[in-house]
Amino acid sequence: MTKQSKNYLIWGIIIVALIAGFVWFKQKGSSTSATILNPVSAITHGHGLAVDVSDSTRLHIATHHGLLVLVNDKDLYRVGTSQDDYMGFSPHPTDPKIVFSSGHPRTGGNIGVQRSDDSGFTWKSISRGANGPVDFHAMAISAANPNLMYGWYQGALQRSQDGGTTWEIATRNIPQIIQLVANPIDENVVYAATPQGLLVSRNKGAEWSNASDDLQGGAVVALAIDPQDPAKMFSFSQQSGLAKSADGGTTWEKINETFGGETVLFIAISKQQPDTVYTLTESNTIYKSTDGGNGWNKIR
Repeated sequence: MTKQSKNYLIWGIIIVALIAGFVWFKQKGSSTSATILNPVSAITHGHGLAVDVSDSTRLHIATHHGLLVLVNDKDLYRVGTSQDDYMGFSPHPTDPKIVFSSGHPRTGGNIGVQRSDDSGFTWKSISRGANGPVDFHAMAISAANPNLMYGWYQGALQRSQDGGTTWEIATRNIPQIIQLVANPIDENVVYAATPQGLLVSRNKGAEWSNASDDLQGGAVVALAIDPQDPAKMFSFSQQSGLAKSADGGTTWEKINETFGGETVLFIAISKQQPDTVYTLTESNTIYKSTDGGNGWNKIR
């Protein structure tokens, strides 16, 4: 090999190494930036609330402007860079990395159904829903069967039995549903908070009936079920304000907490520590209870 050929070979190796290093750096940098939590100062227009299923120190808040997480009750961050409107925010009941949402892109229109496999940092569209693209303002996933999902859109309850990929109409002409909550043990049972009271279906959303005379005739705006004990539930309603049930939603006991006169829009119960309960109010204020809902402290 001539000296000139050797020089060409050496320069070729150097160029290839530089290109490989640049590509590696770009990939590493993009991967790192995609999972950075960016500090934010305030919660705006909350659309959902959930305690991380594997880490009770992390509270997820879905908003009109993206997904936030509150860490240790004090540090607030934006998850990822998206500022889309996450209606129907629904974390997977056992896998903290899987999250579902519906809603609206920041640019307008309807999202359909989307899924994140990295705790909400990035999202991918998985379905348009039935007669979509849908905008599920209320969604629920069955912890008893995580492939079973529900969503309410344009007066109909939709149901998916394959993890959100395909959807069918389960009930037509159902009243407005404010929130959907699935029983964590019995996959056949799902509850609906409505402007007229609390409804329950015991056949996967096909038929509905009144769940409680205590809440009938007034709006139920927030609902949550203990992930470990479905007999224990919380609601916030026009009839009773904040209340708890010990019999699966049939009867309710009022809790003497006014939350400064504000309406509670969302309630979230920790799966790891069921006595830990959070609420999000109409002014995006967060309250926390550590004794099963009896006493409350404003934390943000």
